[in-house]
Amino acid sequence: MRRWILTVCILVSLAWTEAGAELTVATYNVQNYTLADRRVDGVFRRGYPKPEAEKSALRAVLRSLNADVLILQEMGTLSYLEELQRDLSAEGIRYPYAGVVNAADTDRHLAFLSRIAPEHVVEHTDLALTYFGKREPVKRGLLELRLRSGGLRLVLFGVHLKSRYTDRPDDPESKLRRAGEAVAIRDRIFQRVSDDEWYVILGDFNDVKSSRPIQAILRRGKTPLSFLTVAADTRGEAWTYRFARDDVYSRVDHILVSPALQALLGTRRAEILDLAEVDVASDHRPVKLRLPVFGGENAGSP
Repeated sequence: MRRWILTVCILVSLAWTEAGAELTVATYNVQNYTLADRRVDGVFRRGYPKPEAEKSALRAVLRSLNADVLILQEMGTLSYLEELQRDLSAEGIRYPYAGVVNAADTDRHLAFLSRIAPEHVVEHTDLALTYFGKREPVKRGLLELRLRSGGLRLVLFGVHLKSRYTDRPDDPESKLRRAGEAVAIRDRIFQRVSDDEWYVILGDFNDVKSSRPIQAILRRGKTPLSFLTVAADTRGEAWTYRFARDDVYSRVDHILVSPALQALLGTRRAEILDLAEVDVASDHRPVKLRLPVFGGENAGSP
């Protein structure tokens, strides 16, 4: 049974009904905002919380990001999300609505923060794939947020595919598992939306745009499901993840939009945040997309 958790503060949702307003959505892997084994001040520590310096930098990034809806990866349980919510509020950054997906991975969760009250929140925790002859769960599930304001209906799907870390020599870098998760997620999204809807699929795919997981979510057979947005930082660089040990930089965090939304966006690009605090906050960089002219009588959404 699908479960969902929605934390509502007494703060009023920011207005989003004025014609011509923009809505900004973003995805961000916040790198173990929970207890985790990590090196702190040169010392390896087990089950240690995210250091305060990283949390402070993370909040600075979120303040600069200024997204209306945030899809987060590697968040701890709801209590950790509520801690971030409170700390942001103390600094004047208010997200009245929040929730986590309680899927098979009990340590690192998909989560969301929103200034807009979701009309509907669904945790798709029943997704599964066949992996070497066995049925295995999609580790982080799939987050579905349905938003409505004025004439707008927008659906956000948050994802976090399996990482490349594995102890299976028969599936180097978990490529097969990740591809299987992507297909399960794609098929569920196909069931949840129609061709003319506005929807966005965003998150940490742990893979590059030419990979099987990304290609699976872009289409099923010859039927298009989504389009991958072009993204770059202020220097024109497109990487979102750094593997510090080997100085490897790649783009694994993506925002994909529905065919109907792509027709509206045209050449509009997503933005990768590159301020200094990003390097301290996480090993990922956030990606955001501004969606134009939403809400009010001029909204063109079905």
